[in-house]
Amino acid sequence: MEVEVLNESIEAIFKTQHPDGYWGERERFYTDKYKGTVWNVLILAELGADPTDPRVRRACEFLLDHSYESESGGFSVSYSVKYKSGLPSQVIPCLTGNMVFAMIRFGYMDDPRIQKAIDWIIRYQRTDDGVFTDVMDPKYANNVACFSTHTCFMGVVKSLKALAEIPVHRRTQEVNRKIEELSEFLLIHHIYKKSHDLKTIAKPGWTKFGFPLMYQTDVLEIVDIFRQLEIRDERLRDALDLIQSKETIEGWQLESTMNGKMLIDIGQKMRPCEYLTRRAQNVLKYYRQA
Repeated sequence: MEVEVLNESIEAIFKTQHPDGYWGERERFYTDKYKGTVWNVLILAELGADPTDPRVRRACEFLLDHSYESESGGFSVSYSVKYKSGLPSQVIPCLTGNMVFAMIRFGYMDDPRIQKAIDWIIRYQRTDDGVFTDVMDPKYANNVACFSTHTCFMGVVKSLKALAEIPVHRRTQEVNRKIEELSEFLLIHHIYKKSHDLKTIAKPGWTKFGFPLMYQTDVLEIVDIFRQLEIRDERLRDALDLIQSKETIEGWQLESTMNGKMLIDIGQKMRPCEYLTRRAQNVLKYYRQA
């Protein structure tokens, strides 16, 4: 996106921000999809909002006060009056990954709360491929949508996206091991196929490219994370071929969109998208060099 358009989009989001840092209803920071505080912070991070902007700081601090679960370090979809932090039983992987990604972009890398959130990803983000092998923490046992016998793909992708934001020289051995584990989970699926039947697409929705993606994802976003991590693997070939096949004379089109659900619209559906085009070009340039 052009700088002027980016700035206009960022300012349009800030226009309705409450002085205390949140958007909409205070307690619906996650459940108001996609106009609540969580989603606007994520969009601002994706658009490259200025980390030093006090409005960004207020938004981040609001989420750290209301969504961050201080005992485990994860991010929760609900606030607990009792614990005065995120509700422990409602901590979920994709939200934690997205918030760690955004907070690192906004300069919170050294904040003890984000360091603890990174540890949450290392400890709790699973990679079971249909056979449950990890020990389930009792407080998450009832959340079958996010902690079922087959690992939630969204949790894997957003967790990997978060860890990829950590500067290489800041990645501990534990972080690097988790990156390898999460990457391998996606690679055995050739990113978007069934691991036990690679001729079958497991995630058809991932073949339609969009921005922003919120808790969803697509093939292009995932391969761009692999590019950021400098991971080259033959099992990326199917995904790269898919990305290449979607190029048009004008670039890559916005096939999936949250327009109409967010505070602002970004791009036009089935029209060339500058953000997607730049992402696809960066991916293909990196892997073509190999």
